[in-house]
Amino acid sequence: MKTIGLIGGMSWESSHVYYQLVNEAVRDRLGGLHSAKCILYSVDFAEIEELQNAGKWEEAGEHMADAARRLEAAEADLIVLCTNTMHKLAYAIQGATSLPFLHIADATAMKIKADGQQRVGLLATRFTMEQDFYTGRLRDTHGLDVLIPDEQGRQTVHEIIYEELCRGIIREESKLAYLKVISELIEAGAEAIILGCTEIGLLITQADCSVPVYDTTEIHAISAVEAALQKE
Repeated sequence: MKTIGLIGGMSWESSHVYYQLVNEAVRDRLGGLHSAKCILYSVDFAEIEELQNAGKWEEAGEHMADAARRLEAAEADLIVLCTNTMHKLAYAIQGATSLPFLHIADATAMKIKADGQQRVGLLATRFTMEQDFYTGRLRDTHGLDVLIPDEQGRQTVHEIIYEELCRGIIREESKLAYLKVISELIEAGAEAIILGCTEIGLLITQADCSVPVYDTTEIHAISAVEAALQKE
């Protein structure tokens, strides 16, 4: 079994879900008392969020590169970045280490395509919904048709992520607000919904929706286990 290097803390609310999922997946695949070999490097999200809002992405990238180098020094065999938004800086991680990097959008797209879906609605932070590093990858690399909410919908989704979900606050009113946005995406033609922020799965599940829901946290964690258990 390879050792999974996790870059977490963005936020820790979802990072602990990653830890749980990778261990459950190893247990389910290997049985008995097996658990995942993993190393978690967790950043201070307040520092990262400040850089995000200030548009200081290169400086944020230095934090990601530093985390990757620390994981490599700790003898991780592969790197998993436990956040969708910070995949904007995937290049910084890939440039800082020679370790394999498992991109969350790739894992998600492969699952969606395997299920025969084509037109998907995306819920995520504003950065992820509005910038091309994520929607462009889904579109240009994987051929998916990606729909995003309107301006008000994007603002609602973004605010709930940062003001509530990243702080461990789960509110029924917020779930209803998300379901309204999801309904609008479905009406616009979305055949499935991507939960494109690692905290959204804390609020929305498949049971809440009439179309397939793709939780990027779960998909990414499972793909990491598959890579860790893959024989040479």
